[in-house]
Amino acid sequence: MKDVFITDMAAISSIGNSLEEMLPPLYRGDTAVDNITRFSTEKLEYHKGACISGLDSNDDDNRISELTKRLMAHIKSPPERTYLVWTGIKGDVEFIESRAEGKAKTDLYLAGHYRKLVAKTLGIEDSGMEINAACASSTMGLALAAQLISSGSHSSVLVCGADIVSRFSFTGFSALRGLSATVCRPFDKERDGLVLGDGAAALLLTDEETTKKEGYKPQARLSGWGIANDANHITGPARDARGLIKAIRSAMDQAGLSASDVEAFCAHGTGTVFNDAMELTAVESIFGSRKFPLFSIKGAIGHTLGAAGAIESALSIKAMKKKEVPPTTGFINHEERTEGRVSSRPQNFPGKNILTTNSGFGGCNAALIFENL
Repeated sequence: MKDVFITDMAAISSIGNSLEEMLPPLYRGDTAVDNITRFSTEKLEYHKGACISGLDSNDDDNRISELTKRLMAHIKSPPERTYLVWTGIKGDVEFIESRAEGKAKTDLYLAGHYRKLVAKTLGIEDSGMEINAACASSTMGLALAAQLISSGSHSSVLVCGADIVSRFSFTGFSALRGLSATVCRPFDKERDGLVLGDGAAALLLTDEETTKKEGYKPQARLSGWGIANDANHITGPARDARGLIKAIRSAMDQAGLSASDVEAFCAHGTGTVFNDAMELTAVESIFGSRKFPLFSIKGAIGHTLGAAGAIESALSIKAMKKKEVPPTTGFINHEERTEGRVSSRPQNFPGKNILTTNSGFGGCNAALIFENL
């Protein structure tokens, strides 16, 4: 089995137009959550989102393709035969919305069109696949990419993901009563729901030979990955966290780490009552009473849906280099299981490794372990 390295990465969110721009506000505990102006929320109980300023549609484009083009400006062109994995929850939801409104929008983007857009923009071979696994999409994409490289099937894989706050997703979560009417408060005792956000990220994974041949400076090693489905409910997570537990243990086993070795945990942390409770159940099941940094970035940038895992992976690698995890924005009131783990302030850790996970509708769960070099 071959080692898997992260050799390039980029991200865009509502708190920064690049990965480097995102770090200062994230570590200050800032939030980009504000009133939504992209579409009317007048008839709904919820009105907040974390939207990227200036991300507007025009006659020839949509917001996801525009966001993807902005993201590609921060990625160096990878080897020509790089395999592409596109991840997200929808193809072109704005096309669906325009048709529902009787507007004549003619250009339909399916998930495969975004992959082709990336290939054309970077000038590489159009070879790859798309993964739509709800909010765990890009995490699963990274796990698949790692498996392809580890097995020797491909020497380089670029994983890209982008999602936006659309009326479709917003009204859907509203109908589920999964949104917060105020702010997103991951792991807070008084949490009442998630807030959606715009975001995109891309990570290039390469084997050792390609890393040396192309002169890349590795950012981290992706040493463990795991995927599991809890088969519980179309939207609700399993209360016993069985799927997430299995995914995390698979990642730890592959990385050769025990529960006492994992140094920090970037959680899915949506701020909903049941998701956060499920994750804390997984933490107790695997790590017992052990205290170590556990955090979520969704109070700062919102839930970026299919792009969440890629963004959180890139930020986790940055945190590992910094040897400090960011605060959990919105977290104020502790409950017993968060004591000594979740904090509204940055927390130091040794920086040798970090675990990150995401969960999604349909029982999807995925876990990744990154190790410092």
